[in-house]
Amino acid sequence: MTEMKEIKKILLACAGGFSTSMLVEKMKEEAQKRGLSVVIDATAQTAIDKEIDSISVVLLGPQMSHAEKGLKEKYGAKVPIAVIPMMDYGMMNGEKVLNQALELIENFEGGL
Repeated sequence: MTEMKEIKKILLACAGGFSTSMLVEKMKEEAQKRGLSVVIDATAQTAIDKEIDSISVVLLGPQMSHAEKGLKEKYGAKVPIAVIPMMDYGMMNGEKVLNQALELIENFEGGL
């Protein structure tokens, strides 16, 4: 019996979606190197509502750490939400941030 693997959708959010766009490209490069089937996108934090039902994880830019608690209260039962570490964000470390996202998805125990 073969198991269908769902494509993981990783959403990075910041104030406008612009600074995370650069990190998305680094993460896509890393995912491609590993042969992973993932969709990685960046958006403004205000657009999470539109995306929430189709994503696997939300990673916030460090400048959005103040929004983490509220977003977890609102969406925490559906998807894992975390802040990207400042060092990984600043270094645009696609490998580490991709690992963070995949680990959050793997260990997520939320749900309805």
